[in-house]
Amino acid sequence: GADDDDARRMQVARAAAAALPRGTIRISHGTFRWRTDAATDLLHDITLEVNPGELVALVGQVGSGKSSIMAALLGEMYRETGEVTVVGRVAYVPQQAWIMNASVESNITFGRDMDRARYDAAVKACALLPDLAMLAAGDQTEIGEKGINLSGGQKQRVSLARATFADADVYLRDDPL
Repeated sequence: GADDDDARRMQVARAAAAALPRGTIRISHGTFRWRTDAATDLLHDITLEVNPGELVALVGQVGSGKSSIMAALLGEMYRETGEVTVVGRVAYVPQQAWIMNASVESNITFGRDMDRARYDAAVKACALLPDLAMLAAGDQTEIGEKGINLSGGQKQRVSLARATFADADVYLRDDPL
């Protein structure tokens, strides 16, 4: 029946993804919507291929679907048709930085084991050194609820540093600056 066909398609898709190198992104003829009961598709017949090591920028007017494509890649939209493949670990930096009520360091390491060299490189690469120098306890400064004691730019730099520290295969950055 239909369930068996879906299970076979999923098995074939998993096998195909296993053969691709980490860092590969593919959308093949994808049609997506936010809700299953939506009358119209938000994204229709999208095809995208990004190979490991490539840098791709989605450029368009406000409301043209750039963030929706990110959501489709993250599995946050209902997929009507097509296939989506993202091979490897993903680090995502949203438009609106998400900050937890914890130290700056904890917001960057985000539950991962500390790797001091990788941490220092992420902080430097994301231009956080001047910010940390201004904070009373440096990276041990406790960030208030919703990042209340950080500026918008500082929150975004912390979010970027978290993604950089994650040492992922795929980095998705949705207008982070």
